[in-house]
Amino acid sequence: MWSTIEQHIQAATEQPFSIQHKEIAVGGDINLCFWLSNHQQKYFLKLNDKNHLSHFESEAYALKQIKSAHQISCPEVITVGTTLDKSFLVLSYIPFETPDSHDWYHLGQQLAQLHKNSSHGQFGWQHDNFIGDTRQPNKWQSNWRTFFAEQRIGWQLQLLNEKSIKLGDIDHITQVCHDALLHHQVTPCLVHGDLWQGNIGFSEHKPVIFDPACYYGDREVDIAMTELFGLLPDDFYQGYHLEFPLSPNYEQRKLVYNFYHILNHANLFGGVYIEQSKAVLARILSIH
Repeated sequence: MWSTIEQHIQAATEQPFSIQHKEIAVGGDINLCFWLSNHQQKYFLKLNDKNHLSHFESEAYALKQIKSAHQISCPEVITVGTTLDKSFLVLSYIPFETPDSHDWYHLGQQLAQLHKNSSHGQFGWQHDNFIGDTRQPNKWQSNWRTFFAEQRIGWQLQLLNEKSIKLGDIDHITQVCHDALLHHQVTPCLVHGDLWQGNIGFSEHKPVIFDPACYYGDREVDIAMTELFGLLPDDFYQGYHLEFPLSPNYEQRKLVYNFYHILNHANLFGGVYIEQSKAVLARILSIH
């Protein structure tokens, strides 16, 4: 396995590479992760079963799209491939450091600049991808309300329903979420799609984002998710809002946008997230 990964790195970089040192790295719940080094070059490796290749290909594609926007840093994709029984993704090594208030402010600015790039005309993505380990449908749609209600909320509710977890009538809940976005004007922009603190880092005072679940959508989905598991430092929001202020009634839309991620956690982990999904749904229904 390791020799195959070495060969892929050599072919991609056009430089000799032999693994002299490897160590397990913290990399989330889905993949096994390593630092690889030959004492000169160092890379970050994600490893999983062979049937996970499409996840890695989707991640690699999204990272390349973020990088091509030239607004905010992300890991460079070195190579993606398979061994006899494993799939893998090799990324550039980025040494992270503790950020200061200016670093968070710059993250807000740079994310706003990424979101200002709205030349794309529709909502969706070039292919379905993944949010965590859940497939995320991305069929092109010209109407944001329809896209989010059907391909985000309705999709997650259907997945729960297939596990015999019923939160209510899917058509009704989907329609309520659709109507909650009714008067919100959205221009499609590239969103990270899974932007919480665990997918943000800083290197040499430069913000770095990673582990994306990209698509063209409402920029507010990224801001909403930064608030889901605890707010980021105030400097981030100051940098963003001064660069690109949010529209009125964002707080109500935030509830709908984060409902998607809570439903996804219910699908992935069950337990407390099912109860949290019910609680958030009750709040949405009470408002709308």
